[in-house]
Amino acid sequence: TMGNWLVNHWFSATVLAAWLGINIFLFTYYFLFFDQDERYFYTRAILGSALAWARASAKCLNFNSMLILLPVCRNLLSFLRGTCSCCRRTLRKQLDHNLTFHKLVAYALALLTAVHTIAHLFNLERYNHSQQATDGSLPAVLSKMHLQGSKWLNPIHSNQTTVEYVAFTTIPGLTGVIITLALILMVTSSTEFIRRNYFEVFWYTHHLFLIYFAGLVIHGIAGLVRGQTEESMEEVHPHDCAQYLTQKDEDCSHNCCKDPEFGSIPAESWKWVLAPVLLYIFERILRVWRARQKVVVTKVVMHPARVLELQMQKKGFSMEVGQYIFVNCPAISLLEWHPFTLTSAPEEDFFSIHIRAAGDWTERLIDTFQQQKPEMPRIEVDGPFGTASEDVFQYEVAMLVGAGIGVTPFASILKSIWYKFQQADQTLKTKKIYFYWLCRDTGAFAWFNDLLASLEQKMAESGKADFLTYRLFLTGWDTSIANNVALRFDTATDTVTGLRHKTIFGRPMWNSEFAAVAAAHPRSVVGVFLCGPGALAKSLQKSCHQHSSLDPRKVKFYFNKENF
Repeated sequence: TMGNWLVNHWFSATVLAAWLGINIFLFTYYFLFFDQDERYFYTRAILGSALAWARASAKCLNFNSMLILLPVCRNLLSFLRGTCSCCRRTLRKQLDHNLTFHKLVAYALALLTAVHTIAHLFNLERYNHSQQATDGSLPAVLSKMHLQGSKWLNPIHSNQTTVEYVAFTTIPGLTGVIITLALILMVTSSTEFIRRNYFEVFWYTHHLFLIYFAGLVIHGIAGLVRGQTEESMEEVHPHDCAQYLTQKDEDCSHNCCKDPEFGSIPAESWKWVLAPVLLYIFERILRVWRARQKVVVTKVVMHPARVLELQMQKKGFSMEVGQYIFVNCPAISLLEWHPFTLTSAPEEDFFSIHIRAAGDWTERLIDTFQQQKPEMPRIEVDGPFGTASEDVFQYEVAMLVGAGIGVTPFASILKSIWYKFQQADQTLKTKKIYFYWLCRDTGAFAWFNDLLASLEQKMAESGKADFLTYRLFLTGWDTSIANNVALRFDTATDTVTGLRHKTIFGRPMWNSEFAAVAAAHPRSVVGVFLCGPGALAKSLQKSCHQHSSLDPRKVKFYFNKENF
């Protein structure tokens, strides 16, 4: 429900409301300012309301360009998360929505760029039209003023020019075209599909942000859009003198004989973006420094279906459950850093990741480690990042749902729960875990199967076999598997995975799963955790709601979606 969401996400909601509010305020304030201020009376005579649209969107563009870098300062966010370790965990968790905010600001930039560009195309068209006009109208008269010297109002000084010519030969025109192209390329290459399948395309294109910021700072320097200067306002205020401009006498005697004079609006984008750019430079220096610290690869395991497991050690590295690291292999690429979820438990004396072949970089990394050279390729690690998923330990009963690649963080969680369980850790309240694993085929996750099998064995050996119940749902199965299953249905372990629990073909019937858990634990509080797609989150949330008892002494389901 909306109420629950606000309670859990009050910080995100506040940030969102403040961000929207400031954008609306800036736009409205500057729109009205440029639409009504007397200094722009003559500018408006040529441009009309397109002036206000262009200037108001420019202010908001500056504001959002200031914000766009902050959510991607990973180390800065980690530092904040550390300093607010005393704060409620909900606040720390919400710092993990950094990329969502980054995307939101980017969409705002794209929208505002469209408004700003369209407004300026109208402006150029009107400047050009006024410059070519010979009808003695106010815009025509203003356009001919001070063409020699620097007091002009219309930036187009010749009546032989086109809008395209101005767009590609002036500093604002050219930088505008370049930064708009950079923005379009960055937005289009960062879609989910391209990030997942062609990470390199996304990674390198995103570095066009350097051009974006350089262009942004230069963009306003020429000051093509002008207003009347303060001195000129005192001498010939448009309120009194505008009517005389279109009907000038040769022998002028009144106070309005002098032509109005114009000056540019000072460039100010640099003031908005200076601090974040400096912070970001500091962030990058920090990343280089952290990456230089030596990482020792202690063990390399090649799992079936081309999945590489790297076990590593690094001085001073301490991880928590559900965190991730960025990995770089200089032998493959000096610039590329890829995120991987940690699959080891904090209780282990190493940290590990599982890398499946999912693109050029991962393919090359797996090949490099398979070549059995005398010396291992060097690996650099930045992290760990993200808030720990420690909520899992807070519930007596936990339902964990992993879909596809989303099972990765549960490797860490399940191992950690087992270690805590063995060590009779007081922070562990968990008495029972239900684990649901949904995937199209187990091929790429054979390593996870092995992990489950070994956990199952350890639990059985120590007489705790019923601590973990899990089900594997194969959502993309074919007839040959089905026939094989039909023939061997009486075996104790599973045909597909070799595990004791039966594999189920098709998708889970969540209603019956929840009903079964509710029946088995009529008085418990059950934590439901998902790492998987949004559609699944919706149906789980619905089930939590439906199966929670209204009686406070009876079963309650709480839904937590992890943001890995």
